[in-house]
Order: sequence, then C-alpha cells, then structure tokens
Amino acid sequence: MSKSYAKTTNEIEARAGFFSQPKAVWAIVFASIISFMGLGLVDPILPAIAEQLHASKSQVSLLFTSYNAVTGVAMLITGVISSRIGVKKTLLTGISLIVIFSVLGGLSGSIGQIVGFRGGWGLGNALFIATALSAIVGLSTAGTAKAIILYEAALGVGISVGPLLGGELGSISWRGPFFGVGVLMALAFILIIFMLPSIPKPKVRSTLADPFKALKYPALLTLGITALLYNFGFFTLMAYSPYVMNLDEHGLGYVFFGWGMLLAITSVFIAPRLQKRMTTVSSISMMLAFFTIDLIIMGIGTVNHSPKTVIICVIVAGIFLGINNTLITTAVMQAAPVERSIASAAYSFLRFLGGALSPWLAGKLSEWYYPETPFYFGALMVFLGIVTMVVRRRHLTHIDEAGVQH
Repeated sequence: MSKSYAKTTNEIEARAGFFSQPKAVWAIVFASIISFMGLGLVDPILPAIAEQLHASKSQVSLLFTSYNAVTGVAMLITGVISSRIGVKKTLLTGISLIVIFSVLGGLSGSIGQIVGFRGGWGLGNALFIATALSAIVGLSTAGTAKAIILYEAALGVGISVGPLLGGELGSISWRGPFFGVGVLMALAFILIIFMLPSIPKPKVRSTLADPFKALKYPALLTLGITALLYNFGFFTLMAYSPYVMNLDEHGLGYVFFGWGMLLAITSVFIAPRLQKRMTTVSSISMMLAFFTIDLIIMGIGTVNHSPKTVIICVIVAGIFLGINNTLITTAVMQAAPVERSIASAAYSFLRFLGGALSPWLAGKLSEWYYPETPFYFGALMVFLGIVTMVVRRRHLTHIDEAGVQH
C-alpha cells in the first residue's frame, strides 16, 4: 500500500508543471522577489552615498556587512521562532521589520545610522528568507527540486529588478530605494495575510542548538564552508565592482539588471539540465571555477583601466552564480537528515558570514593596496571553495546519487 501511494505521489509530482503551484506559494514567491530586491537596490547608490555622506568605500560597504552579519547570526534563531509562533507569523514579522528599518534607513542622516538600520533590516530578512524557503518547499505541489528552482528564480528576479528600480529611484535621491522597499514589502505583507493559510506548527520545537548539531553532518558543513568562501567573490562583485565601472545610478542599475536576469534564467532553465548531465558536485565545482576566472579578468580589467571589461564580467557572472545557487541549495536540502528549515539555517549562517566579511574587506583591500586587489582576493577565496568541495567530496556522494536518481 505504501509503495503504491509513493508511486502515485511521484507520478503526480512528475506531471506537475513548474507553474502549477497553489496561490499561497505565489504569494511567498512575490514577497521573496521584493525581499531579494532589497539586496540589489542599494548597489546603484553606493557611490552616491559615499559622495553625499562623505564616506569611504569601506564605510559604505558596511551597509552589506551589517545586513549580512545580522542575517547570518539571526538565521540561528529562525527555527526557534517559527516553530513557536508558526510560519505565517514569522514571515509577517520578518516583513514588518524590513518595512520599518528600510524606511528608517531612508530617513537617516549619516552613514552610521544607515549601517545600523541595515542591521535591523537583516534581522527581518533572516526571519523571512529562511522561513520562505521551507514554506515554498512544504506548500509546493511540484516536488522539492522544482520548488527550490522557483525560490532561486525569485532570488534572481529580485536581484535583477532591484538594481534597475534602485537606479531609477536613486537618480532622484539615494533615499528613494529605501522608501521603495518599504512600500513594496508593505504590499507583500498584505498578500501574505490574505493568501497564505495558517500552516500547522511542527510537533517538535526547534532549539538554538539544532543548527549547530546539523553542522556535525560532514556534507552540510562542507557545503556551508564552500558557500562561505564563494560568497567572498559574490559580495566583492556586489559591493565593490560599482566603484570601478565608472557609471551613474542608471548605468549601474542596467548592469546589475543584466547580471540578475542571467542569474534568474540560468537558475531555472540551465541548472536542472546541467545536473542531469553531470553530478551535482562536479557541476558546482565547474561553475565556481568559471567564476574564479571571471573575477581574475575583472582584476585585469581594473589594472588596465577598462570599465567595459569589468561590466561584461559582472553581467556574465550571473550565469555561473545562477546555476551554482540552484545546485548548492538543492544539495543543502539533501545534505543532512534534519528538517529543511534547520538545514537552511545552519547553511545560511555560514554563507552570510562570508557575505558579512567580504564587502568591508574588499573596500579595505582597495585602500591598503590597489584597486584590483579585491577581485584577486575574491578569486582566491572562491578557488579555496572548489578545493573544499574536491577534498571533502567523499562526504557528498549521497547527494550525487540523489541527483542521478532525480
């Protein structure tokens, strides 16, 4: 009976299309797009903030550092909170905090205030994104793999549209993007209230120790360390490259729009096909290798005073990062025999630590050494991520096998 039921379930999942999702899933996806827009919205206004608030590159980069640091640490408590107040209330709490702190950021009068409010924004972001991923996977009728692709697509669309909107609003005032996020997330709040049903709380409540216990599983720890390392390259691109492209707010918005669109398209259409042709681990390693080369070329372009080279490399990087994000998120969901939300929290904790350190360090490296140094350092860290995958590959065998079966 159980085999027949499992077979029927698998057949239903196989027939379910990518877009055949409940309304609740689409409500979360829409909110996720806006949430991820918040990450890219500030990209086009980084030089403007530095100029108008008389701040250095490393000081402005703290907008990413405070955001990612708080997000990473707060990931450890997302399971504790959601298992006690429920998924819907956790999502709404996260959205509320994003609205409040994004508006406060827009009202700020100094770089220190913006950095502080971005930290509060990061708390709301942590509560939202960790819960959103597990909610989309749990509510989806198309299976785990397609649900993750949908989540990564939301990430890509949000990151691509964010800079475009940020460039338009930022051309009016650097405060515009902050207010824009507040308005859009308020709309997402309303959608979640009316479209997301109450999801039963888990029978077993999570504890603060659960994410750390999850990292005892070698596969999850390996993926977390890899993500920590490649995020040095990711956020060097996000937080530092705007300073060497010599573009205004509109131009930066268009560049990151192109980058994000490629990220979204490849995460949805290319990543699943590549996973079928190659093993998951090999696919991730290959994408990270391409990204390493891409960062090195950005460094060379900076040395040669060629903004066009950096612009092209930033856009092309969307291909490698889009594929990699989908593959590594799918791998995380299969890495350890723990709840998806706990696995996501443990992995995200390590991932965002890399995102917290790299923007500030990129700014400092350019001040201490040369303008191209951050790109070379980012490339080195991404390469070390590949080494981590290769050296610890034996711990990821079951993920490769799961990918083949899928």
